Amino acid sequence: MQKFARLGRLGQSLVQRRQFATVKDASLSKKVEMTNWEKGHYINYQKMSENLGIVRQRLNRPLTFAEKILYSHLDDPHNQDIERGTSYLKLRPDRVACQDATAQMAILQFMSAGLPSVATPSTVHCDHLIEAQVGGSKDLARANDINKEVYDFLSTSCAKYNIGFWRPGSGIIHQIVLENYAFPGALLIGTDSHTPNAGGLGMAAIGVGGADAVDVMAGLPWELKAPKVIGVKLTGELSGWTAPKAPDIILKVAGLLTVKGGTGAIVEYHGPGTETLSATGMATICNMGAEIGATTSLFPFNDRMYDYLRATKRQAIGDFAREYNAELHEDEGAEYDQLIEINLSELEPHINGPFTPDLATPISKFKEAVKANKWPEELKVGLIGSCTNSSYEDMSRAASIAEDAMSHGIKAKSLFTVTPGSEQIRATIERDGQLKTFEEFGGMVLANACGPCIGQWDRRDVKKGDPNSIISSYNRNFTGRNDANPATHSFVTSPDLVVAMTIAGTLNFNPLTDTLKGKDGKEFKLKAPTGAGLPANGYDPGQDTYQAPPEDRSSVNVAVSPTSDRLQLLEPFEAWNGKDATNLPILIKAQGKTTTDHISMAGPWLKYRGHLDNISNNMLIGAVNAENGEANKVKNNLTGGYGGVPDVAREYKKNGIQWVVVGDWNYGEGSSREHAALEPRHLGGIAIITRSFARIHETNLKKQGMLPLTFSNPEDYDKIGPNDTVDIKATELAVGKPITLVIHPADGGKDFDIPLSHTFNEGQIEWFKNGSALNTMAKNAKK
Repeated sequence: MQKFARLGRLGQSLVQRRQFATVKDASLSKKVEMTNWEKGHYINYQKMSENLGIVRQRLNRPLTFAEKILYSHLDDPHNQDIERGTSYLKLRPDRVACQDATAQMAILQFMSAGLPSVATPSTVHCDHLIEAQVGGSKDLARANDINKEVYDFLSTSCAKYNIGFWRPGSGIIHQIVLENYAFPGALLIGTDSHTPNAGGLGMAAIGVGGADAVDVMAGLPWELKAPKVIGVKLTGELSGWTAPKAPDIILKVAGLLTVKGGTGAIVEYHGPGTETLSATGMATICNMGAEIGATTSLFPFNDRMYDYLRATKRQAIGDFAREYNAELHEDEGAEYDQLIEINLSELEPHINGPFTPDLATPISKFKEAVKANKWPEELKVGLIGSCTNSSYEDMSRAASIAEDAMSHGIKAKSLFTVTPGSEQIRATIERDGQLKTFEEFGGMVLANACGPCIGQWDRRDVKKGDPNSIISSYNRNFTGRNDANPATHSFVTSPDLVVAMTIAGTLNFNPLTDTLKGKDGKEFKLKAPTGAGLPANGYDPGQDTYQAPPEDRSSVNVAVSPTSDRLQLLEPFEAWNGKDATNLPILIKAQGKTTTDHISMAGPWLKYRGHLDNISNNMLIGAVNAENGEANKVKNNLTGGYGGVPDVAREYKKNGIQWVVVGDWNYGEGSSREHAALEPRHLGGIAIITRSFARIHETNLKKQGMLPLTFSNPEDYDKIGPNDTVDIKATELAVGKPITLVIHPADGGKDFDIPLSHTFNEGQIEWFKNGSALNTMAKNAKK
């Protein structure tokens, strides 16, 4: 494999770089707490440095920044096999963060392990269950009422098991982590695919399923296949409508790599251009790295990060990071598996979509694309905010555009919504006037939560099935994701362009070249946006929304009603019977994109995230059946008739019949939700066979005792008929060896074999044999 060296880093960027006040041979043994919200949890740069020293002696080569973070967190740096793209690393993360939709299942699994407390600092954040309907305070009150049972469960279970709890209205998990928990050089896992947002502060933050979180909460090492490292060298400086608008960078990278281009890799930004970006801008870039399938994304520590740490009352962490600075960027001569170079000075604003976040179109060519593809020209709604773009800088720049328009007597022509990323952001922009500007502009301010970005939107301005266009500064725009309307053409861009196009009310508007007509009838061009990166008067924390665990947790009770339709205690999955699986029906042969939204939809289904049987009624209802081109209509081999995917699966399970799913490329891309793996396991599936998998989903399937298998020859996908039956030679499962799939054609043709590949290691094979990773944990605990 060709390697790309990052040569002469100091020589190239020293002139542009402000010098750190580093301390030579500084003591790394001092006690600096990870966060202001906890006592007794300290940043262990000394241990990280010691681990790196061991690894350096073994490898004897320069390291990328990503490697430094991972290797400094190795459970056994002396004996760990280390080879990028091949080895499975056993790691010790510093922290765990869970959002409320995935935390329910994670905590239910943790409870079944029988431990009195989490062994790793952990937090739960209530952000996914608040539906946008009429505005912030009313929507929050409604959510507190509707979700009381779930919030009470999370609140009491967090108190019981020593977990920090951020109540509804606190804000979005990734913004809260950035403001309070992220620190340079750290390793965090989070039960959400956009966890990499914390890379904006030099942290390796990786999205995982709940089962992975349970392992780390329980004090076990976390396993990750050693990622390859893609280097993105940034040069030049952003300006005008692209300054310092980080989305345009990641939209460019996403367009270059595609949604599967980063799979199995960490994207590491470096070069003099990184010095021109704000910490929150860097966080946006890392956040959207999930859209290229990256394991995570990160930036090297610099003064912009230090400034953000200081502004968020964490200067002690910034000072400590400066002492450890030598290990908070790549070594000179470090090698990358792939290298991309982007000159920020040449970058122009991009718009991505519709229906996928990796279809990137420069603003200069967007009108042509709208016309050529016959996308609906009228812009119905513009939406800014979410975890991706709701920093103070984002809001300030967006407000400057709205103010410019209002100075000419015009306001938003399209519907317009604003989602603050946290209570701290909301309170600060309320104090400094941006919130008032948005409201005067015609905007609706939503709750500090995920809202429309994840489908929590009670949209009423169009009917389901009506083609229409919306544009947002969110991170993801899969079909139907925002409003459950498959005819909605959803586009992704920066907050700046969202506001500009909302003023025009059409997709056929380029603020860099086009004019608008003011109230006085005169033509004018919007001024390039401006805004401070950090608030001059500091951040206003707003309302106190944090619940710390009590010192005495012995009297805390966690109750789950046996009659609840939202929470359900888990029963262990059955262990493998030790035999090959034969005469398996293909539940569905999925065609084209099959994301976790297709496998386990969010939106109205989020309320069942703590009840496995109920949420399983949404399994694969969004996947397109290759047999008929329809969703949620598959053949029942027992009756010969057709039914919904979950219904047919339940019929098979009732009759003791296991089944398989056949999938296309990058199966399971999207969110980290493990329900997309739990549901097929619960309803009787044994294997998912695809051309390729998204990383998190593949791991989630393994954790639940399923077989994620790939065609050794991707074209073999076309050889299988949707109504064929198959045998899986499960007894052949061994590290590095293929498994045979026997096809029994439905038309009575001759049986034939297809080789299948997999990425199981010895430990993961034990998960399959025992029925799940959780079963394996329980079994080992009894030894």
